[in-house]
Amino acid sequence: MKNLIILFCLIIVSCNSNKNASLSNNNHSHNGQDSHLYEIENIVLNKNNYFGEYSLEDQNFGTKTKVTLTSDQRVMVTNSLPNHKTGAFPTKGNPNTISIQKKTYNFPLNPKYIGKVQWMREPGVALNGIKFEPQTAEVVVCETGENYRVEAIQDLIDLGLDFNYAHVQPTGAYHYHGAPTSAIENFDTGKDLVHIGFAHDGFPMYYSKSGKYKTSFKLLEGTREGEDCTYENPIQSMDISVGGHHDGTYGSDFEYAEGYGDLDVCNGITIEGKYMYLVTNEFPYIGRCLMGEVEHEERHGPPLRQKGRDHVERLSATQLFEQMDTDKDGKLSKIESKGPLERDFSSTDSDANDFISLDELEKGIKNKGKSTRKE
Repeated sequence: MKNLIILFCLIIVSCNSNKNASLSNNNHSHNGQDSHLYEIENIVLNKNNYFGEYSLEDQNFGTKTKVTLTSDQRVMVTNSLPNHKTGAFPTKGNPNTISIQKKTYNFPLNPKYIGKVQWMREPGVALNGIKFEPQTAEVVVCETGENYRVEAIQDLIDLGLDFNYAHVQPTGAYHYHGAPTSAIENFDTGKDLVHIGFAHDGFPMYYSKSGKYKTSFKLLEGTREGEDCTYENPIQSMDISVGGHHDGTYGSDFEYAEGYGDLDVCNGITIEGKYMYLVTNEFPYIGRCLMGEVEHEERHGPPLRQKGRDHVERLSATQLFEQMDTDKDGKLSKIESKGPLERDFSSTDSDANDFISLDELEKGIKNKGKSTRKE
């Protein structure tokens, strides 16, 4: 009988010890015994290894993300709610509210490096189901024809980023524009490299706490060009002076110089024979392209600028149309049209109905390009 009592006490002590260790590693506090038991099972079985199957559920934040493996795919099913604190939304600069997004992502289980630069609007997804989307849709348009894509991390225009360098899209999707501070803390295992996500080509995404891996982008020398420039969104309009030196306000302030840093043009690097992407505290923060084979292509965007190329970013017809269509009715009035389009409104409006469609804008840009090449 005495031996049975001693054995029972040892079991109780062991259970409490495992429970406390699991809770301290998870950096979360939950309500309810079932939640605590789930945490213990999740942490102990996976040992912070997110290359296998795992589930993340947090009652405090509503997080529900589950990853399973098939023979060739890593499948993530998520409601896209973060497993950490966020800023208070809506907020100044971001009038949107975080809401559930039912998403399923498929990542190649055995990624293939092809070395071909492929631009990606959303290069990857964090382990908690929150997407990485480094660029913005905000553009400064100048009457003289220049267009400058505004960076999320800058001091000119308040885009409502919280302490995780994240904010919310009109759809309610919370997304990261830079190093996700709280997620890094949650997934930190004590090593310098913190595994925080997967890119859409299947290669892992990390954050270096020491910052020892430097990006290969640098600020351009000289000054910007452009006159009578404006920035507009559905709730405000601002006159912008783009003159002055390249200070990082716009993506076109930077150029990629191979060998300037440790990372390639997509913020990737091979460490101990394994290719990976790094999220950095410096531009481009999150790589805007991928080097591996991608099964699905996202909509095309501007190529990353290489050293020696024209530093003014030329937007696609779709991007210009979305930026100018402030009332979102699918057509541009003369009041909405800016810069050269306002001057060429009549010639671009081929059906003379006082509105420009996306198709008309695309044809107008093509015709203007042909005219320019002839000259």
